[in-house]
Amino acid sequence: MDREKWLAERKKGIGGSDAAAIVGLTPYATPYTVWADKTGRLPEREDNEAMRQGRDLEDYVAKRFTEKTGKKVRRNSKMLHNPLYPFALANIDRDIVGENAGFEAKTTSVLNLKKFKNGEYPENYYVQCVHYLAVSGYKRWYLGVLVLNQGFYDFVIERDQDEIDALMSAEGDFWNGYVVTDTPPPMDGHKPTSDALSVVYEKSVDAEVKALFRSDIIQNYNNLKEQIAALEAEKEKCEQILKQDLGEAEYGACGNFLIEWKGRSRSTFDYKAFRADNPSVDMSDYFKTTNFRKFTVKEQK
Repeated sequence: MDREKWLAERKKGIGGSDAAAIVGLTPYATPYTVWADKTGRLPEREDNEAMRQGRDLEDYVAKRFTEKTGKKVRRNSKMLHNPLYPFALANIDRDIVGENAGFEAKTTSVLNLKKFKNGEYPENYYVQCVHYLAVSGYKRWYLGVLVLNQGFYDFVIERDQDEIDALMSAEGDFWNGYVVTDTPPPMDGHKPTSDALSVVYEKSVDAEVKALFRSDIIQNYNNLKEQIAALEAEKEKCEQILKQDLGEAEYGACGNFLIEWKGRSRSTFDYKAFRADNPSVDMSDYFKTTNFRKFTVKEQK
């Protein structure tokens, strides 16, 4: 199917990339962001360079996997469904030829290299493969990971019905409890949820005052603000002590710790000075306008 049709189809169920978010095992998405996406409250995610490279290098990762393991792969462009799990769908990368197995290709930054040492890999990759095992019915899933400019890693995940049952139960509860009923999941304190809320409720109604019955939440919010301020001050005090100890030295050592207070320079554009020297230059095209809603909690006297 073409991309537009694929984007529409993926909203009809939970995909492999959604699974880890539902069970809280990825920093990039949350149950709320998945719910907002599936219920049409979020726009389609804008393509970025990492996503583009992942798609473009998928074929290379598959070829490297075949080169390293001797196992041939075949593209599978169908959207898979399983009547046992009507809420789940799978758009897999490849089938393993001659084997009841599938293949997932991943490309990641060198910053994530440490996640692949000692035969380990990120939990969200594992959850995605378990999801695919559930929907496809395959016996095992192979995972090929290209860490850009550093190395290629491959892993095998055997079918574990207990793991599948647990994941499918969580996905079914999420789909039927939140998406079908159009009920938002509980807030979780993670940034992707905050970002999604800013999109879902981008517009506000002027001068509307809504009665909220959240005195306990408001009190906790204010208490946490005070605690954070106190902790920030204590942290600043520790930094001041260490700077005083360093004096003019750029480095200090204490046990296994290396403390650095090194001089650096940074250049910034002085807009006011430029404007004063060039009053006739129209700068309006160089300003980016960002719309947002400012959140504050104030006690009325």
